[in-house]
Amino acid sequence: MLLSALTKPRLLPAHTHGCLCKSLCMMSKGSGDLHTSTKLPKRVNEGNVDSAENEPDAKRIKSAGQHAEDERKYPKKKVALLMAYSGKGYYGMQRNPGTSQFRTIEDDLVTALIKSGCIPENHGDDMKKMSFQRCARTDKGVSAAGQVVSLKLWLIDNIVEKINEHLPPQIRVLGLKRVTQGFNSKNNCDARTYSYMLPTVAFSPRDYDVQNAAAFRLDPETLQRANRLFALYKGTRNFHNFTSQKRPEDPSARRYITEMSCGEPFVRGGAEFAVITVRGQSFMLHQIRKMIGLVIAVIKGYAREEVMQRTWGEQKVDVPKAPGLGLVLERVHFDRYNKRFGGDGLHERLEWDGEREQIKAFKEAHIYPSIVETECQEGSMVSWMSTLPIHDFEATAAETQENKDPKQDNEEEGNESE
Repeated sequence: MLLSALTKPRLLPAHTHGCLCKSLCMMSKGSGDLHTSTKLPKRVNEGNVDSAENEPDAKRIKSAGQHAEDERKYPKKKVALLMAYSGKGYYGMQRNPGTSQFRTIEDDLVTALIKSGCIPENHGDDMKKMSFQRCARTDKGVSAAGQVVSLKLWLIDNIVEKINEHLPPQIRVLGLKRVTQGFNSKNNCDARTYSYMLPTVAFSPRDYDVQNAAAFRLDPETLQRANRLFALYKGTRNFHNFTSQKRPEDPSARRYITEMSCGEPFVRGGAEFAVITVRGQSFMLHQIRKMIGLVIAVIKGYAREEVMQRTWGEQKVDVPKAPGLGLVLERVHFDRYNKRFGGDGLHERLEWDGEREQIKAFKEAHIYPSIVETECQEGSMVSWMSTLPIHDFEATAAETQENKDPKQDNEEEGNESE
């Protein structure tokens, strides 16, 4: 018991404990102040280290909270965006993840959508998350005055202006309209209208001196003949000879053309140009350029008119492909969608009459000058015309593999059936 008494801690009364603590504090006041002054900053610093370690978590929580707040303030809605762009310097419309060296229109568009706060940053890596679809995949260098894409995004304030703030001048969003949740700009499109701006020297006689190309002027009789030939394309035809790797028995080779004609010539940059307009349900890879190339070959006397009829048959015919410069997606049409939903009181008709002046101004500022300048500097049409004599239009051509960029195998001027 004595040993237990000696080793057991002795509990002091509460008032005695308080007095003892007070005495000890008074006895060590000087040294206690010094100790406190050195220890407190250390504890503060330790607290700061803890905060720094927790900062990434705090940022993640804040980001998630901001995301949820954006969802509440700006609910995601399905919309159609009207776009215009000059294709010069771009490898087409469609984005190709993993090929950053090939800059496309969609690359810049997605970047602008993220920076403007229309879509979450992680949607930029997977465009399916925003239900993105373009109406037409335009080829390398091809421009558009009326491209339409559909996607889900946050309807932020002044959305069109904010998106355009992060786009280069040669790409513009000109309009936005709410659409149904099931809307798909590719599948709901009934028809597409393209234009092709070319120097009229393309219709010059075979023996014309192309060194003086800028001085050429198209006469009314030749223009009338060209339009008669373009009219032959109207209706449903088998265009297997106007694309690559398409057999005549393939049902997808049959395409419906409703309009094709060449307008009155005009002078730009000292040279004369004209615009060919073609409207069809859809177009295959290179189809429009080959349709124009064959008419030019007939006008210039390299091919007889009967060749055009033969191209729609089962024989393989060597059809020349006009240069890509000058091709522009003018407009896309949603007649069936407008008929079904345009008058339901909830959705707008997908007709952009209110944006016509903006479209015209964009073409005058960015598309036409680029085509004229490039043609005058590089002479792509004149260079292409020099290749027409090597085509054999009379004999049945053996099927040949064209020299194509591998990337172009999956591209198209309009909408390839898949």
